[in-house]
Formats: sequence, structure tokens, C-alpha cells
Amino acid sequence: MVSVLVLYSTGEGQTEKIAHRLTEVFGEREHDATAVNIEEHPSEVAIDDFDAVIVGASIHRGTQQPAAVNYVREHRAALASKPTAFFQVSLASATEQGAVEAAEYVEAFLSKTGWHPDRIGLFGGALRYSQYGFLTRLVVKQIVKRNYPEVATDHDVELTEWDEVDAFAADFAAFIEGRVGETPEDIED
Repeated sequence: MVSVLVLYSTGEGQTEKIAHRLTEVFGEREHDATAVNIEEHPSEVAIDDFDAVIVGASIHRGTQQPAAVNYVREHRAALASKPTAFFQVSLASATEQGAVEAAEYVEAFLSKTGWHPDRIGLFGGALRYSQYGFLTRLVVKQIVKRNYPEVATDHDVELTEWDEVDAFAADFAAFIEGRVGETPEDIED
């Protein structure tokens, strides 16, 4: 059994939802996966206790949460010693025309942190208009109408493609299994 730490920083909860989905996929492959919110429990996490690490962050106002950036900077050496992956959640990742913008966000994150993960996943997030205050809802709707006209603005929208999340998890699991030499078939029932 391989142990995987899924660290995440979330603004509105979609990154957390994706992190927990990743742990489910690892569990289905008979691996032990733990999801931890970096902002809530940063000192309770010992990277050395895990075989692999995934870090996830969402984009707000053009950048990832400072907690994710700071955590990766501080633990870059420990991350470099293990198989790692990074996933980013953004509106830009949900559309074809936003792909370049989403990739630029990742490049900025990697540049700020000096980290080089083995795998990178880009996932669409969610727009929870019903949870925004009046001003935020108005601003977000205008941004969406201007930049992503195909995305609804009259109701909450989840833009995450769960098949892509599952494929990312399966790909990283296979990568880890290859690195540590263990596959689900090697584990006794």
C-alpha cells in the first residue's frame, strides 16, 4: 500500500471537494490517502510520513492562495524527495479559451515556489453565486459574461470535469506505483 498526502488550499470549497475525490480514487486502488487543508492544519502534516504528495490550490484574483505558495516554498526540499503532483482549480481551466491563462497561473506558481512536481492537473472550479455577497456576485457575473459567455450566470454552476479528476488520480497512482514498485495487485487481500 502506498500512502498519499493530498494537501489543499481552497477559497470556496471546490478544491477541497476535488482533494477528497482524489483520496477516494487512491482508496479504490487500495492505497491510503489523506486530505489536509493547508490553511487549517499546516503544522500537523509530516511530509516524510507519506510516500507521495499532491498539492492543490484554487485561483482567486489571478493567483493561488498564499497558504499554498508559502507551504510549498517552505517544504520544497521535502517535496523534491518524493513523487509529487500539483492541481489547480480555476474558471480558466473550465474552458478551452482559458487554457493559456490557466497554464500561466501554474507557471507563476512554479516560479514563485521553485517546485517541480511530477504531474500537473488543471480543473474547472465552481461558481457559487448564491453564496456571494451582492457586490461580489455582480462583479463575478460581469467577469463571466465578458470572458466566458458560455458559462451560466443565473444559477450556481459546477465546472469540474470529474472524469478528468479521476484520470489525473489514476495517472499519478500509476506513476507512484512505478516509482515505489508496488501495484494494487501486489497487495494481499
